[in-house]
Amino acid sequence: MASRVFVKDIAVTDGWEMQIVRFEPGARFPVHTHESPEFLFILEGELVQAGRRMGPGWASVAGAGTIDDDVHSETGCVFVLVDRA
Repeated sequence: MASRVFVKDIAVTDGWEMQIVRFEPGARFPVHTHESPEFLFILEGELVQAGRRMGPGWASVAGAGTIDDDVHSETGCVFVLVDRA
C-alpha cells in the first residue's frame, strides 16, 4: 500500500472485498492496472483521479484493464472501495 494510505477490510464474500480507505493530506497512490472492476464511493474530503476532483457523494467505476496513473488527495479523504479480493 502507498505511504499515508490506510485500508480497513470491512467485508469479504465470493471473491469480492469491501474496504474503507483513508488518504492523509498529500497522499498519492502509485500507478496501477485494475485486474478486475473497482467501485469507489467518497465519504469525506476530496480525491483526485485522472484530474477529476471528487467529493462526498461522488462515485467512480474502473473497468478491468484500466490504468490509474494519477490518484491523490491534497486535503485527505475517506472512501468505500469494492473490488475483487
